Amino acid sequence: MNILGISAYYHDSAAALVRDGEIIAAAQEERFSRKKHDARFPANALAYCLREGGIALGDVDEVVFYDKPLLKFGRLLETYLACAPRGRPSFVAAMPVWLKEKLYLKSLLRKEMARLAGVRPRATPPLRFTLHHQAHAASAFFPSPFARAGVLCLDGVGEWATTSAWLGEQNRLTAHWEIDFPHSLGLLYSAFTYYTGFKVNSGEYKVMGLAPYGEPKYAELILDKLIDLKDDGTFRLNLAYFDFATGLTMTNRAFAELFGGPPRSPEGPLTQREMDLARSIQDVTEEIVLRLARTVRRELDVDYLCMAGGVALNCVANGRVLREAGFRDIWIQPAAGDAGGALGAALSAWHEYHAKPRRAEIDAMRGAYLGPAYTSEEIRRALDELGAHYELLAEDDLLDRVAALLAEEKVVGWFQGRMEFGPRALGNRSILGDARSPRMQSVMNLKIKFRESFRPFAPVVLADRVGDYFDLDRPSPYMMIVAPVRDALRTPTDHAAHLFGIERLNQPRSTIPAVTHVDYSARIQTVHAETNPRLHKLLERFAALTGCAVLVNTSFNVRGEPIVCMPRDAYICFRRTEMDFLVMDNFLLARKDQPPLPADTSWMAEIEPD
Repeated sequence: MNILGISAYYHDSAAALVRDGEIIAAAQEERFSRKKHDARFPANALAYCLREGGIALGDVDEVVFYDKPLLKFGRLLETYLACAPRGRPSFVAAMPVWLKEKLYLKSLLRKEMARLAGVRPRATPPLRFTLHHQAHAASAFFPSPFARAGVLCLDGVGEWATTSAWLGEQNRLTAHWEIDFPHSLGLLYSAFTYYTGFKVNSGEYKVMGLAPYGEPKYAELILDKLIDLKDDGTFRLNLAYFDFATGLTMTNRAFAELFGGPPRSPEGPLTQREMDLARSIQDVTEEIVLRLARTVRRELDVDYLCMAGGVALNCVANGRVLREAGFRDIWIQPAAGDAGGALGAALSAWHEYHAKPRRAEIDAMRGAYLGPAYTSEEIRRALDELGAHYELLAEDDLLDRVAALLAEEKVVGWFQGRMEFGPRALGNRSILGDARSPRMQSVMNLKIKFRESFRPFAPVVLADRVGDYFDLDRPSPYMMIVAPVRDALRTPTDHAAHLFGIERLNQPRSTIPAVTHVDYSARIQTVHAETNPRLHKLLERFAALTGCAVLVNTSFNVRGEPIVCMPRDAYICFRRTEMDFLVMDNFLLARKDQPPLPADTSWMAEIEPD
């Protein structure tokens, strides 16, 4: 049985194909369209899933959408009526889209699929709908290695639910409780994302990265004025300070007065206030997630926890849950946001609707390498069409060369195998660098990623060596856990104790400074020979050469652009930046050998700020 899952029309559209319970393919539309967080019907992602599965749309048994639009529409109407007449501007902005498209989503989905397949809408496969949080819960539990686990879903809002707790047992998910809109941890965090000048649904990870530069001086004010937090982690927001329910912005004048001024303008200078605000909301969020996780463990009597929803991408909070909530282990869906809902919808149909058994004790995501791969001939053809200069090497020779280049502090674009599903580059669409280099973070941020200097980079480490560098005693293959760098590797910074905020940025903190954040933390990815043998070999060669089994791993893109998908995307990104080398399959390209590019920077204007 072939089941297609779809998420679309809100943000991060995606498609996923599940065959007899096995995940065959999954990808976000943004990777093909080159429009970050693309919300349109995932025509390209769906077409890819069909190609990867070797089938046509007519071979699909059913299509499952990750949301119930009529319930969401009911929530919008109830909210507007309850807040009338304050919600009129938002109502006027939202209703035309709903009345034209979203309210008739079933017919719209059929038309889009029919256009893709060249058939009549009535000839498309049967269409089902899951609840939004049901799709999140299914994406978290069913691919996990646990036979029985609690499931915690946290995001902005689905139909009504913003936080939900489930019990997963074999092929069943049982809902236990939920917190409903407008009381939302995700929207609270997004309110601070907006207020500190970053883009909602995109810049939340920047707030998390900025937090260690600040002090939690506003945390008590948040807990006193904005949120009523109970001991069990449940909460209610004080809506007098927010505008997201009825207006066109996240916060209002009362919020600005409470925190001493208007929101920071996008791209405006960062001050200590933004750093302190980021630290404060991060600390509050961690406390809420930790209390909720403990409640799930206690109420459901479970030893394991699965998580999904956009808030589950807060890997600092995840690290605290792992260390402090009392679980034997946790597993977080790597595509935790709305894109992962496409996969969860398909898995929910297979296991819940069709009551099919599930094989636990394996990680069914297979490293999240679920996107398209390209043959050596396809890569060569793309490079020839672009006029690129390259060498083709035997694999052993290539790995030795790249390890040596990395040891010389060269920055290498690394393109291989199947593209990752989810927001993290996990070694197949990555930019790699030497973690030992004290200049690497600055070089990568300013000359390659074109992004803010404060943002940290993640380490990629051999799985059996993770304990040599970090206070972590288990795998972290999806870069979803933040853990401290080991004390033995830290560099004393007593002379920098008087520094504040961004002044602390350039102070080396460990023997792997390029991946050590200002609070001595790191967002860790462990590499395993079973799921990524080529990157594993590269790390082994680098370790043999340098004694260090850690590299910098950041996503292969520039700020505001989706991660590269095709060979052409990778070469263009390589040429537009100051990357030193590019590896695609066994092709090695040196920046200095490439033909000159036209002096054209207009492409930067096409990329929206994130």
